[in-house]
Amino acid sequence: MDIDKIIELIFSIAPALIVGAIAYYFFKMHTDNENNRRNFLLQKDLQKETFPLRLQAYERMALFLERVAPSKLLTRVNPTSSNKEDYEALLIATIEQEFEHNLSQQIYVSDQCWSITQAAKNATIQLIRKATMQESTDSATKLREVVLTDLMDKPAPSGAALAFIKQEVSEMW
Repeated sequence: MDIDKIIELIFSIAPALIVGAIAYYFFKMHTDNENNRRNFLLQKDLQKETFPLRLQAYERMALFLERVAPSKLLTRVNPTSSNKEDYEALLIATIEQEFEHNLSQQIYVSDQCWSITQAAKNATIQLIRKATMQESTDSATKLREVVLTDLMDKPAPSGAALAFIKQEVSEMW
């Protein structure tokens, strides 16, 4: 009789255990679903606030790249003397100043975008330094000519970075 009572006890407890397990499963699903919904709504609200900031950061990066494009930089920054080294230093200082002005934008743009922007800045500086070291470059005016002539053969370093920014912004929609 002992075994009969144990079996009877198991049969009477089994439905309660099954109902308890099902209730636990449904409550767990419900709480997980509620947490996911709250996280989604929170992220959606945050995105409404950060999207304009990110877009503004990409705009500022595009403006930076336009301003340091050698063709625009050379027309905007005039030499103060005929010394090519002084003009080189002025151009590089202008590029660095523009870059430092936009340093905070790296928070809002992707790491790849920031790296490409830095590479474009460094390539532009390298282009100016390389033109200064040429023997045919003997004055600031000649430096301008050499850099602009060099750009006729190949695209400006900022052009590729600008194309990347445009592509990345188009993916944000």
